[in-house]
Amino acid sequence: MRNAALTLGVIAGLLGLIVGFFGYGYTVFIESFGEIGDLARQVENPERTRIISLLAPILAIAGGAMARAQNVVGGLMMLVSCAGMYWGFGFNVFTMFPIAMCGLGGVLALAARRPDPA
Repeated sequence: MRNAALTLGVIAGLLGLIVGFFGYGYTVFIESFGEIGDLARQVENPERTRIISLLAPILAIAGGAMARAQNVVGGLMMLVSCAGMYWGFGFNVFTMFPIAMCGLGGVLALAARRPDPA
C-alpha cells in the first residue's frame, strides 16, 4: 500500500504542478493585462490561488516520497494537498484527477500498517 501511495502522490503532484502553473499564470496575466469582458475575469482571491498553486503540488510530491518511510506524515501531507487543491481551484475537469489521486494516496498511506514487502 505504501508503494501505491508513493506512486499516486508523485503523479498527483506532477498533475497538480501543471494545474498550479496555469492557475498562477492566469492570475498574473489578468493582473498585468486586465480582464477581457466576460471571457477572462480575475479570480476572487488571486493570492490564495498563487499560494495553493505553489504549495499543494509540493506537498503532494513530498508526501508521496515520504509514504514508504513515514507513512503517517506522508499521508497527512497528501491529504492536506488534496484539500488545498480543492479549496484553491475547486473540483472541475482539470483538478479531478490530482485531487482524487492525492486523496486516495493519502488514505492508502495512512491505512498501511506495516512496510510493503521488498
